[in-house]
Amino acid sequence: MPVPDIEAVACERWTIAPQARRFIRPAKFLPHHLDRINGAEFGSVAEILKGFRGNYETTQEATVGYRVKNIDLIDGVLYGQKSSRSLRPRSRRLPVYVPPKQSASGALFESWVGNRWFGNWLSDDCLTYSLADEYQTPVSTRPVKWDHEPQYAQKLGFRPIQVGDVHFDEVVLFRDKGQNASKRKRADQVREKLLASVPPFPVHPGVFILRGNGGSSRHLTNETEIAEQFASKLGFRILDPMASSVDDIILVCAGARIVAGVEGSHLVHGLTVMPPDATLLVIQPPDRVVSALKIITDRQGQGYALVVGEGTCDNFRVDWADIERTLEMVFA
Repeated sequence: MPVPDIEAVACERWTIAPQARRFIRPAKFLPHHLDRINGAEFGSVAEILKGFRGNYETTQEATVGYRVKNIDLIDGVLYGQKSSRSLRPRSRRLPVYVPPKQSASGALFESWVGNRWFGNWLSDDCLTYSLADEYQTPVSTRPVKWDHEPQYAQKLGFRPIQVGDVHFDEVVLFRDKGQNASKRKRADQVREKLLASVPPFPVHPGVFILRGNGGSSRHLTNETEIAEQFASKLGFRILDPMASSVDDIILVCAGARIVAGVEGSHLVHGLTVMPPDATLLVIQPPDRVVSALKIITDRQGQGYALVVGEGTCDNFRVDWADIERTLEMVFA
């Protein structure tokens, strides 16, 4: 039976950053490309279109901390008195367990989406870590999942205590979804730490980050051709993140005026360190359009442009001429 979220049984809560109003700027796009959109992820098509068109104000919710006591962590799920929260899918079918013998206290900085997608781990959970480090001992409930995760964690000074099934005498959690001033400041601090870990980098026209065939299906059939056009006509660098270290990724992306590629978590590599006045150009299939990365550029005051291809997420393509025309709008 459904039960309330674990926050409902908090014994203490406090506001870390207040809610804030933010003007949502329009993205750069060719008008007929929005007409191609026939499916969306993480929101309705109407909500996605509203975010791309912009020109409105929105309220970003506050960042809140709260403390709960006598919580069992079992198989990635927090269980309290008539409450629970899943941090990731259970590995066992039934939520039946023996109370753990080990006890601990700490602060959790991870989220369901951050445990599911690398991009959310880097763009969200890594920002919440500093809150956990401020209010308690940071703890993590899962082993390392992604190839680049240890390198980022080392550069950012993450030292969480790894826990399995455990009883928390008390645990601090955070509601950190609002794209408020605190989150922008923490994102800036992450960028500064990462840039400080590599040699000086040159400013250059941009980088095209290859997606390949990993992750959820978004197969741009002419990705190689598009990448080569970026390189030959605009002087972009081509980056394959799966064949690169985090040092290499930072060095290529940190000075890029434009970070481009097919929508997905791999673009967060560039989004995390690109200059404050840079633009993210995202290529999307018409049946699986996502605006999550625009939410981040809106928060950071950066530009966002999109090109919508033709086909399906399993097999779509874009015309180079459409990319050139969109870039003209970016530079106008």
